Amino acid sequence: AGCDGERKTGMTLTEPAGDLLNAIIGAAPGSALAALRAQRPDILRHTQGSHDVLLSPEDPGGLSLAERALVARRVAELSGHAALTAHYQTLVAARGEPHAGARREAILAHAERLAVAPRSATKAHLAALDAVGLRARDIVALAQLVAFVAYQVRAAVGLSLLAQEKAA
Repeated sequence: AGCDGERKTGMTLTEPAGDLLNAIIGAAPGSALAALRAQRPDILRHTQGSHDVLLSPEDPGGLSLAERALVARRVAELSGHAALTAHYQTLVAARGEPHAGARREAILAHAERLAVAPRSATKAHLAALDAVGLRARDIVALAQLVAFVAYQVRAAVGLSLLAQEKAA
């Protein structure tokens, strides 16, 4: 934590204490929506903690920080959520775009598959990830990251709807 109640969250900017979702949905400190969310501090803490550990782990293993940001951006893009896509684009820009090639294509193809049609994933798809250097731990992290960004999208959309309802 910083001296002004701020913390680094693996992004290129420092956010006020709280979480990324408050920033994404525009829940200003002290707003009715921020107050509602603050009633469940465990959810705030675990949601932000999941973001931090999946996107900025101390040991990223074989799935680099840049690749993690790229996957998160792609899942946000597929969901059509502009604010999360912009957030992850900022993270990709800060970490550097991973090089084009078979590894990047295999990672993105699997992320897209899991985001759009998860039941279509097969052992052959996992073997393709292994062939480009991902190990079981990395493949699990990739799947967790896809699931987490999908959760972020659902939470952001739901919270935005609540904010609109409260404003009406």
